[in-house]
Amino acid sequence: MSINPSVLIVEDSPHLGLLYTQYLRDEPIELTTVETGAQAFDFIKNQVPSAMVLDLQLPDMNGLEILNYIVKNQLPTSVVVVTGHGSVNIAVEAMRAGAFDFIEKPFVADRLLLTLRNALGSQKKTEPAQQRHQNPSKHHEEYHSFIGSSVAMQSVYRIIDSAARSKATVFITGESGTGKELCAEAIFKESDRDDKPFVALNCAAIPRDLMESEIFGHIKGAFTGAHNNRQGAASRADGGTLFLDEICEMDLDLQTKLLRFIQSGTFQKVGSSQIEKVDIRFICATNRDPLREVAEGRFREDLYYRLHVVPIYLAPLRDRDQDTLMIARTFLDKYATEENKNFTCFSVGVEKILLKYNWPGNVRQLQNVVRNIVVLNNGDMVTEDMLPPPLNNFSHEDELYNPAPVAPLQSGYMSNPRYSRNTGYTPVEVVSTAHYNPVLSANTHQTSGLGHMAHRSNAAGEATIRPLWLVEKETIEQAIALCSGNIPKAAALLEISASTIYRKRQHWESKEG
Repeated sequence: MSINPSVLIVEDSPHLGLLYTQYLRDEPIELTTVETGAQAFDFIKNQVPSAMVLDLQLPDMNGLEILNYIVKNQLPTSVVVVTGHGSVNIAVEAMRAGAFDFIEKPFVADRLLLTLRNALGSQKKTEPAQQRHQNPSKHHEEYHSFIGSSVAMQSVYRIIDSAARSKATVFITGESGTGKELCAEAIFKESDRDDKPFVALNCAAIPRDLMESEIFGHIKGAFTGAHNNRQGAASRADGGTLFLDEICEMDLDLQTKLLRFIQSGTFQKVGSSQIEKVDIRFICATNRDPLREVAEGRFREDLYYRLHVVPIYLAPLRDRDQDTLMIARTFLDKYATEENKNFTCFSVGVEKILLKYNWPGNVRQLQNVVRNIVVLNNGDMVTEDMLPPPLNNFSHEDELYNPAPVAPLQSGYMSNPRYSRNTGYTPVEVVSTAHYNPVLSANTHQTSGLGHMAHRSNAAGEATIRPLWLVEKETIEQAIALCSGNIPKAAALLEISASTIYRKRQHWESKEG
C-alpha cells in the first residue's frame, strides 16, 4: 500500500484534468481525476483523499455540495476550490464553508503546486476540515502591516505564507488603496531574502523616457543629462526583491526588455554593451485588470504569463466584512496618540456608516477620513457630526446614499455610482451640467444626485423607478459618446478606471441577454 497522500482532482474538462495531471506528475502523491460530482462522491465513499482540487462548476451539481459533504462529515480532506476569473465572491463563500484555499483560473503549474503542497503540509489526519478552517492559531487579525480577519484576507495571508520562500514571481491585483505594496513587503519579510534589499519602483510615477534607466541604470554620457554612471533598481536589488508597482503602465518596448531580463537574469545598462547578471525575486502589482490589458494590446501576453505565477487578489474594503471597523479603530488610536487627542471610540451611528459606505478609495480613503476627524475635532467619542464629506451627507438608515455595486469589481474606483472619488458628486455632475443627460427634462434638471436619472414619467405622467444598472449604463455611455468613443478619456472624467467600464459593459450585455 502506498504511503503517498491521495489527491483527487474534480474537473469536468478532460483537457484541464489532463493539464493538472501534467502539472503534478512529479509530485509524491497518488493522483486520481474525475469529471462529475457523482464520480467524486463515489470516490470519497470508498477512499477519503488527503486533499482535493475541486472545480465548483460541474455538469451535474455545484461543487459546494461536495465541499459541504466533506465538512459536515468531518472528513480529513483539505479542499482547494477552483473558480473562474472574476468569481472571487464564490470563492469567499467556499472559504466560509470550510475550503482550505482557492485558485482562480487561469493558473500556471507553480500556483497549483504551491497551493496543494501547502494544503497537504498543513493537513492533519486527526483534525477535520471544518476545525482546520476555524483553527484560531491560523486565523490572523494582524499580519505584518495588514489589519483584518475577514475570509478574504485569511486567504491572502495563507498564499503569502505558502509562496514567500519560493522564488516564484507574485502578481498582486486589486483596486487602488487596498494595500498592494504592503502585500509585497509582507512577502519580502516572510521570505529567506528578508536580509537583502527590497527595491520598489512605481511604473506610473516615472516618465517613460527615464523608466529604462531607473530599472537597469545607465553609464556616463548615455543620454543628455547622464553626467555620471548610475545603478538601476536591478543592480540595487541583487540578491533581494524587486517590486514593480503599476506594472501595466509600462511602455510596450520596455516590457520586451523586462521579459528578457526576467527570463535570463541578465541586463545591460543604458549606453553600455556589458552584460550584467543578478539574482532577483520579482513581485509586481496593478490596479487594472491585466487580462483586459492583454486583450486590448497594452500588455504583452508572454510577459503576463511569465509574471502571473502566484496571483494574489486583494479584495476591496467593501468586501471585507468587519475589517473596516478594525482598521478604523487602529487608525483612531494611532492618530489620537500622534495629535495628543482623547478619542477612544466611534459612536454606534458612525460605525454603521463606516460599514455601509462603499469606500471607493479603500483603506487609503478610510485612513484619510479618520485622520481628518482626529485633526479637526475634539472629544472622547467620534460622532456623526464630525464626519467629513461625503460621509456626512447620509444617514446610516438611508440606503439610497450607499447603493450596492452594480457588478462585482476588481479594480477601478466606481463602486458607488453616487459618489466620485474626490468630490462626492454624481458622475453626471462631474462630467458636465444637467444638460449632459438627455433623460432630463427642463423642469427636472435642478434635481441633484441620481434622482433625476433614476425615474422617468410614463405615458400617464406618473413617475416610474428605473433599475440602477440601467441608469448607470446610460450615464457611462453618454460620457463615452461625448468623448468621441475614447473610453480611457471618459473613464478619467468619470473618475473610474477604463477596466471598470469594460467589465460593466460585459455585465450589461448579460443583463440584456
